[in-house]
Amino acid sequence: MSNWTLVTEFVLKGFSETPQFQVLFFILFLFLYIMAICGNSLIVVAISFSPGLHTPMYFFLVNLAMIDFFCACTILPKLLEILVVEKRTISYVGCITQLFFLSWFVVAELLLFSAMAYDRYVAICHPLHYSSMMSPRVCVGMVGAVWGISLLGPGANAILISQLNFCGSHVIDHFFCEIPPVLLLSCSSTYPNDVVTLLADIFYAMFDFLFTMMSYGFIISTIMKIRTAEGKRRAFSTCSSHLIVVTMYYSTVIYTYQTPGSSYSPQAGKVMSVLYSTVSPTLNPLIYTLRNKDVKTALKKVFTFLAEKL
Repeated sequence: MSNWTLVTEFVLKGFSETPQFQVLFFILFLFLYIMAICGNSLIVVAISFSPGLHTPMYFFLVNLAMIDFFCACTILPKLLEILVVEKRTISYVGCITQLFFLSWFVVAELLLFSAMAYDRYVAICHPLHYSSMMSPRVCVGMVGAVWGISLLGPGANAILISQLNFCGSHVIDHFFCEIPPVLLLSCSSTYPNDVVTLLADIFYAMFDFLFTMMSYGFIISTIMKIRTAEGKRRAFSTCSSHLIVVTMYYSTVIYTYQTPGSSYSPQAGKVMSVLYSTVSPTLNPLIYTLRNKDVKTALKKVFTFLAEKL
């Protein structure tokens, strides 16, 4: 195990070593990267410069866009690099850093989904008390808690992984450094890591998911009591986009992290990782904007302003 001192980097196996596939993957992920960066940046700019959108719902949406932006920047640049260069290495420090930041942003997004679900619950189930229950001070406190609490699990995992010994293969069967495939390479016991990962998954993912579903249970119950069809449609329209994103994101994250260690499947893990680390940050701006007239109006103003300046 002392041979770990000789290992200063890992090798990322990626998706495929076939040159034709490499080109196709590069084009695909470059497109996803550009879409994620542009889409989330536009949402932040559009909402920030639209006073009419300075409400709790859009405040949370700005934070979601920022998380998706950072998540894409954590994964995709290195992925694009290993698709075009022959040497697919990442330094030990770089691997731990990537693993930590990705985990942080994933957990922050899970917690933010719960905050967004609570916001919709208050707006629909307690509309008369919405301004007091979701005051600017409360919203800032909730977002601060999201960013702060989400640091705990990833920080503990990063510290534990940095204490492991890697004396065998240093080839990671993945396209980035993720906790389950990295643990497979350790020749020392990963039991503490498995326990922390499982506890984090239960606390951050499963409990949050149950809280979100419970909130939507109350929301749907309240909506069904609305007498007019138009009232029901408007209430559902404010929640449907969030519910679509939550379902897609939770299912992939829980699948990836609920079975760390030896039972982890690299091929299935890669598919799930693509969905939550690259596809989700790309689709989230589209899902929220295509179904939201206010955001689309704000985006039109941004495009008009840019066109005038150019």
